[in-house]
Amino acid sequence: MKIQAVVWDVDDTLFDYTTADRQGMGAHLAAEGLLAAYGGAEAALVRWREVTDQQWARYAAGEATFPEQRRDRVRVFLDEQLGDAEADAWFQRYIAHYEAAWSLFPDVLPALEALATSHRHAVLSNSSLTVQEPKLRTLGVRDRFEVVLCAAELGVSKPEAGAFLAACEALGLPPQEVAYVGDHPEIDGRGAVEAGLLSVWIDRGAAYARAVGEVVAHRISTLAELPALVRSDTRFGAPSTFR
Repeated sequence: MKIQAVVWDVDDTLFDYTTADRQGMGAHLAAEGLLAAYGGAEAALVRWREVTDQQWARYAAGEATFPEQRRDRVRVFLDEQLGDAEADAWFQRYIAHYEAAWSLFPDVLPALEALATSHRHAVLSNSSLTVQEPKLRTLGVRDRFEVVLCAAELGVSKPEAGAFLAACEALGLPPQEVAYVGDHPEIDGRGAVEAGLLSVWIDRGAAYARAVGEVVAHRISTLAELPALVRSDTRFGAPSTFR
C-alpha cells in the first residue's frame, strides 16, 4: 500500500534537542553559578538528563501534569523544595539559554523539500503544543505540517498505539498509508510498528540506539535516505535494518 503521509517526531529528529539542551544548560548553570556544584558542565548535563527522564516517565504514566514534571525536574536537580513560582522562574531562565541554541538538523529541510509535493506531513510529539508549536514556528517549519499533535493535549503518549492512531485519524488515513519518523528505537520505532505504521528510526547516534532489540522497522542514518524509503514502502518481505 502506498505511503501517503509522513508523521514526524520533533526533538532529536527534526530539531537538535541534545545540542541545544547541552549548550543551554551549560550557559544557564554558568549564569546561576552552579557549575562547580555538579563537577562541571558535562556532569551537570548527565544529572539533568537523568532527572528529566525520571520526571518525564511520571508524566507519561499520568502521575504528574506537564507543568508539574517541569517543576519537579528543577526541585530534584537542585535538591531544593522550591515553591511553584520559584521552580517556574528557574526553568524559564534555563529556557532562555536553551532557545538561544535552537537549530534544525542539516538534513531536515532537504528531506522536507524532497517530499513536499508527494506526501502530506504532520507532527506527533510526546511534549505539549505550548512547547512545540512556538518551536516549529521559530525554526521556520510550522507551515510544512498540516497538523501538530502532542501527548499533553491528546491524553495519550508514544509508544501507546493510540497516539500514533490519533495522528492517522487527524490525517484521515489508515495506518498502512502513514510513515512515522523518530529518533527513539522504542518510543518511536517499536511504537509505530505496533500501531501498524511504516516505522522509520533515524539513528542520530544516541546512547540508547546501541542497545536496541530486533524489530521489524527501518533504520536510517540520515534523512537523505527517507524519500526513497517512503516511496518504495518495503515493509513487507524486506529484512529489518532495525537492530
